[in-house]
Amino acid sequence: MANFLLIHGAWHGAWCWHKVIPELEALGHRAVAIDLPGHGVDKTATENVTLDVYAERVGEALGAFDGPVMLVGHSMGGVVITEAAERYPERAAGLVYLTAIALRDGEAMTDNPVKASPREFMAGFVPTADGSATRFDPNLMREAFYADCTEADIALARLCLVPQSTAVMRTPIRATPDRWGSVPRSYITCSEDRALTLEGQRGMLERVGGFGRVVEMQCSHSPFFSQPALLAARLSELATSYRAP
Repeated sequence: MANFLLIHGAWHGAWCWHKVIPELEALGHRAVAIDLPGHGVDKTATENVTLDVYAERVGEALGAFDGPVMLVGHSMGGVVITEAAERYPERAAGLVYLTAIALRDGEAMTDNPVKASPREFMAGFVPTADGSATRFDPNLMREAFYADCTEADIALARLCLVPQSTAVMRTPIRATPDRWGSVPRSYITCSEDRALTLEGQRGMLERVGGFGRVVEMQCSHSPFFSQPALLAARLSELATSYRAP
């Protein structure tokens, strides 16, 4: 059995993992998804949301497990698990970047050298009046995030997406060899992703390096909706490979 902590991406919340958790549990694992501050049912004001408070929330969640935890980060969640592993490497059994942002030490999402997102996706960012956050254009969300998802999945997302703090996007991460670099890491690419292109995903993982395994799924940006059973199986396989002698 492995412990999984599932970290959502920008605008999303713990709700996006609701299909994956029972699939992981059916495979004998423990799986928990959390709302990062300002997401889901967490009511932290967006102007108070930073990468620091994201990492602290992950640290709190890690402390509730008995034993090391597989940290899974989707999209922006890749930055969050990187920062968390830098702070709490002793609690992490492994890192899984699910079509996720991967950066080097000292880099922020806003200055990612790999232009991983197409222009059509970036056009969906709608700044709030004070510039502290962005919303994602609901007219573009299907194409960007949920191209192979059901109408029910898309309806849920429309109800649950929230503004995303821009401070998080601008904050440089820490990813030192002795701490973050000591945790095994893998990457799951999504071949039909229209938010982070396959070329962009591969560019980031190759540039950062050190990914022990790279697994490809034939899906768009949200396999937690479109292929939850297969995603759970891939995560289970990666957890098993980390425990192998």
